[in-house]
Amino acid sequence: QVQLVESGGGLVQPGGSLRLSCAASGSIFRFYRMGWYRQAPGQQRELVATITSGGITNYADSVKGRFTISRDNAKNTVYLQMNSLKPEDTAVYYCNLDAPGRGYWGQGTQVTVSS
Repeated sequence: QVQLVESGGGLVQPGGSLRLSCAASGSIFRFYRMGWYRQAPGQQRELVATITSGGITNYADSVKGRFTISRDNAKNTVYLQMNSLKPEDTAVYYCNLDAPGRGYWGQGTQVTVSS
């Protein structure tokens, strides 16, 4: 069984930065694609960024050039560095492990961008 635990969310002013972390339990982390998704109030959950086991990354157009996803397989952890944050980045951010046949989700961490 895989458990994902996010951390690093909080309140930040526009233009500021945050780094989210997602720690995974179990031994399968390094084999599969990891991703960050977000859900704002009243909206559907949307993809933010993904990273394959080999380190290939993909980003939503809205965060390209501002966010960076990375992973440390030795620590079973995936990160999301968020720079130049905007009010529209406000959402609950979820970590995802994309395993064959099912996906695993964390509980989410709130990011609020406001002055």
